[in-house]
Formats: sequence, C-alpha cells, structure tokens
Amino acid sequence: MLEHQDNMEILINLTSKFPTFLLTGIPGLQSVHAWISIPFCYLYAIALSGNGLILCIIITQQSLHKPMYYFLSILSVADLGLTVSTMSTTLPILWFDASEISLDTCIIQMFFLHGFTFMESGVLVAMAFDRYVAICDPLRYVTILTNSRIIQMGVLMIVRTVVLIVPLLLLLKHLSFCRANALSHSYCYHPDVIRLACSDTQANSICGLIDLILTTGIDTPCIVLSYILIIRSVLRIASPEEWHKVFSTCTSHMGAVCVFYIPMLSLSLLHHYGQSAPKLVHSMMSNIYLLLPPVLNPIIYSVKSKQICKSILNLLLTK
Repeated sequence: MLEHQDNMEILINLTSKFPTFLLTGIPGLQSVHAWISIPFCYLYAIALSGNGLILCIIITQQSLHKPMYYFLSILSVADLGLTVSTMSTTLPILWFDASEISLDTCIIQMFFLHGFTFMESGVLVAMAFDRYVAICDPLRYVTILTNSRIIQMGVLMIVRTVVLIVPLLLLLKHLSFCRANALSHSYCYHPDVIRLACSDTQANSICGLIDLILTTGIDTPCIVLSYILIIRSVLRIASPEEWHKVFSTCTSHMGAVCVFYIPMLSLSLLHHYGQSAPKLVHSMMSNIYLLLPPVLNPIIYSVKSKQICKSILNLLLTK
C-alpha cells in the first residue's frame, strides 16, 4: 500500500500542469557562480545606467525632442525591460543558487522578455524608416514623422506585442509537463519550455511560428528594403564626401541592428542545429543574446551621435 502511494506521488510529480522548473546558470561552473556574477553585475549596471541616462537626457533636453531620439528613447525602454527581465532570475541563480521557478512566474517572465524583444525589433524598423525619410525625402521629413504619427507607431508596437504574446502564453497553461524539468537557460524561453511538455505542443509551435513570421519575418525585410532604397538614393549623389556624410548618419542604427539580430540568429541556429553542442555554449549564447543589445546600444549611440554625446557631457559637467 505504501509502495503504491509512493508511486502515485512520483507520477503526480512527473505529470503536472503546475510544475516547478529548474533554471540553469553556467553549466559546469556552478562552484564559481559567485565570481561569474561579478562581470554580470558590471554588464547589468552598464545596461541600466546607460539606457537610463539616454532616456533621462532625451526627456529633459529640448534639443533632442526629434523623431530619431523619440525612437531611441523607446529602444532604451525596451533595453531596460530586457535587462530587468533577465537579471531578476540570472543574479539569484549566480548568488544564491535559486534556480526554481513556477510555471506562472515563468509565463510572466516570458511575457516581458519576449514582449520587449518584439518591441525592440519594431523600434529598429521604425528607426530604419526614420533614416529612409531623412535621406530620401528630407523636405517632407517633418510632415511625415509628426508627433502624432510617432505616437501611433509606438502604440502599434505595443498592440502587436500584446496580440502576439498573449495567445502564445495562454496555450502554455493547457500543457502538462512530465519530463525532466531542467531548462537550458537562466531565464524562461518559450521554445525551451514547450520542449519539456508531454502533451501535444503542435498549437504552441504553430503559434510560435506565426509570431516569428509576424515579427522577425516582417521586420528584417523592411529594414533591408529601407537600406536598399537609402543606398540607391545615396549612389545618385556625385561626391564621395557626401556619401560618407549620409552613411555616417546610419552607422548607429546599423550597429544596433547587427547587435540585435546577429545574436538572435546565432541562438536560433544553435537551438535547431546545435543540439550536440556543449551546454556551456548554449548558456553563453543565450546570455549574450539578451545582454549584448542593452549593454552596447547606449555606447553605440553615445559615441556615434554628436548630440547625445554633447548632452551627456553637458549633464556631467553641470554636476
């Protein structure tokens, strides 16, 4: 009788709609997690202070109340959201080995993590459109990118994010989990979670694919098309000096695009084709994917944008 009861308890623990997942820190280096947390803390501090500073400067400096900087402020908000979403589980794992997370908490983290990722992708498209109008149709720049239109674009990014994310996460509530509950990352990542389900995940996979098509599948071609039109317009300019001047206004945005999409593509390829790769590689790539944009974007825009750089110096010198 006692043996039968123990078997029932094991079965209940193995098959559950409300499981507890185990997040993964740095595989194989658990004994030095405390030391590894030091560079992570520095990177999180850079991301939080850098994006917070840019956001503060754009809000307070009247000279920066322009479309390009409005989009940059939205990018900074998305980067701040990504940073807080990931550090909320990564640092407790490294400091206290607090790796357990419930399904509901996991879903909440995924909402913000994937949501801010979708928002960042949308902002990069809006910034590409901004550069296209500024270079290819400069006389109509002010009339095309009005404040009301920028607000509409921002609202559209938020609505798209919510409409795509909510059904994806609601479908998780109907899954049962009966496999080993160890996740591959230090945060909840949708493809990683559904991999552990023992019920049918076809609807989740289809919904995830639709979300991918309606975000990256649309945003990436739009950015590429914008730059094709920009290059075509610039090549009509006679002097190489003018070419350099025009392209220099795009370098910050191109840097942000590379920093966002290259790690995303690398992690996606690793998930699909690198199953035999060491767990350490998966862990490091997942952290790079979500840490790199928030850390590097403020640096890229501070270095490449003279107005941002000047505003930062003025703020620091006045104090």
